[in-house]
Amino acid sequence: MAPARSPSRRSARRGETGAGLAMVSPAVLLLLAFLIVPVLLGFALSFTNARLVSPEPLRFVGLDNFVRAFTVDPAFFRSLFNTFAFAAVVVPVQAGFGLLLALLVNQKIRGVTAFRVIFFVPVVTSIVVVSILWKFMYQPNGVVNSFIDSVTFGAWQGTAWLNNPDTALFAIIVLSIWQAVGFHMLIWLSGLQTVPAELYEAARMDGAGTWRQFRDVTWPCLRPTRIFVLITITIAALGLFVQIDVMTQGGPVDSTTTLVHHAVLTGYRQQQIGYGSALSLVFFVIVLAVALIQRHLTRDKD
Repeated sequence: MAPARSPSRRSARRGETGAGLAMVSPAVLLLLAFLIVPVLLGFALSFTNARLVSPEPLRFVGLDNFVRAFTVDPAFFRSLFNTFAFAAVVVPVQAGFGLLLALLVNQKIRGVTAFRVIFFVPVVTSIVVVSILWKFMYQPNGVVNSFIDSVTFGAWQGTAWLNNPDTALFAIIVLSIWQAVGFHMLIWLSGLQTVPAELYEAARMDGAGTWRQFRDVTWPCLRPTRIFVLITITIAALGLFVQIDVMTQGGPVDSTTTLVHHAVLTGYRQQQIGYGSALSLVFFVIVLAVALIQRHLTRDKD
């Protein structure tokens, strides 16, 4: 028969449990207040006619908000198209450019640390500040048009980039790639530095040149890094909001509006909380589906 635990040991165990709960409780309360409760509330409101300020009482409308999005609201399809167009360009270009920069700064040359810092500075700069600066640069008499005029010797005067529906989204794509490529450069760089040097030595002994070393050694070893970079860029691209809100507010003529911007504009500025919550739920389902597809395509087939 096992000996009974002493009262002092039981009280010590209760004291440890109480201390652990006290340490965890602030994080749990913050998660409940700012993550779990808003998510559940948003899900519930998406099936109602909720508005911020309205004499009409709250009532359940079922799938009416979702039907409205897919059948009545033309801005929804425009925002959906812009979101996927933005992601389709940003994901491969930003990932490829980040890998190229990582390969360059991974070389053992003088001043390479300074280049790493220079490429990473836009990442730690506030995206709001960056968007405001680029908004001035894109003005008709801004730096971008002045540079184009100088390079082409006056043959092309440029355009009002953010006021032209044909160029506004492209201008935001360029800004977004420039601002975030330094972060993914560091991720690629960390992956490059985990590749064993012995593999490169073996490849050189077999007569492999630079390209074959990259193809047969570097690229296969970067598989975990590739998956992480691909998923993070995709989620960030689909959630595009700040640049749009600061630079164009979705214009001109909805040429730069995105799904997140449309949801925020509808939910808070137009005070249609129920419909905005429905748009947010659609966005959540899209991001989840894209993440699952990427996970399936990049799974370990071994």
